Amino acid sequence: MIIGVPKEIKEEEYRVGIVPAGVRILKEQGHHVLVEQGAGAGSRIADEEYAHAGAEILESKSQVYGRADMIMKVKEPLPEEYGLFREGQILYAFLHLAPALNLTSVLLERKVIGVAYETIQLEDLSLPLLVPMSEVAGRMSVQVGAHFLEKTQGGRGVLLGGVPGVRRGRATIIGGGTVGKAATKIAVGLGADVYVLDIDQSRLSYLDDIYGNKVTTLISDRDSIAYCVENSHLVVGSVLIAGARAPKLVTRDMVHAMKTGTVIVDVAIDQGGCVETSRPTTHQDPVFEVDGVLHYCVPNMPGVVARTSTFALTNVTLPYALKLANYGFARAVTEDPALAKGVNVYKGWVTHENVARSVGREYTPLSAILS
Repeated sequence: MIIGVPKEIKEEEYRVGIVPAGVRILKEQGHHVLVEQGAGAGSRIADEEYAHAGAEILESKSQVYGRADMIMKVKEPLPEEYGLFREGQILYAFLHLAPALNLTSVLLERKVIGVAYETIQLEDLSLPLLVPMSEVAGRMSVQVGAHFLEKTQGGRGVLLGGVPGVRRGRATIIGGGTVGKAATKIAVGLGADVYVLDIDQSRLSYLDDIYGNKVTTLISDRDSIAYCVENSHLVVGSVLIAGARAPKLVTRDMVHAMKTGTVIVDVAIDQGGCVETSRPTTHQDPVFEVDGVLHYCVPNMPGVVARTSTFALTNVTLPYALKLANYGFARAVTEDPALAKGVNVYKGWVTHENVARSVGREYTPLSAILS
């Protein structure tokens, strides 16, 4: 199979779809890898490193898309790339189609096979390709939240860890999954007064066992969320339903009740955000205010720690890329149910139920199409 790795063009996105070690492994399995010139520059990976690993370096994005059977990238395609897709071409990337009606329409019209990192799901319902980036985003969420709490950044002027004789800052983390656990680790490490809300009692028990009375755990319901966000200095939204739009758990009225200078970091913004007042921002212009509350809603948070993120991402994406390349699409998804759940669109059909529901399209099971 010919695998193409284009340079990312999303604003402030410095990751790349594969590292040289991954190229070498694909080459050893008999595949050909095309890498766009400069694709790894944001992660401090030179073209020469890819070439030494066996990749062919191409000058333009159109050359990569024009020759590749499978495109392996990080973020969802942007309009400049829409015209480059070919019927039957595999797109293997973070797609986040639930809030992206236009992109979904384009992929369906061009009959692309869209395999989304974020919906590849194991039998225990875990999302293995989402884990490393969720860990990065979770750790970053508290880091950037603490920064924007500074008065010079428009925040309330609160140090999360406090100092002797002064009350500590309070951080509320909504969602105790991978992002929430990572955010909790950093918030506790900074010495904040930490509250974690989730609907899963076992997740809360796990966090309670680890952190004891350093963390207050609460079952997530409207009253608990309203109380916590109104009385917190930092709120991290880390809610995920695989393939679906994030539920709006923090309402506009709750935001209105929050103190001026409070910071919201909505990590769920990739899937539409779990705060009613959220909208996507960029690393260049990361925050906006609603009722005096700062909102940080950058969809590609891990993109600014690109080298760490790129190597971590390749660790988990490469095994599935190898299955697609070695076995071909039909056999790979038939033999691996987790990979099959990653298929969001297939040659004009929407094949993931949550995606179909979110974009208002008919759902067609992949198994029915392939049979």
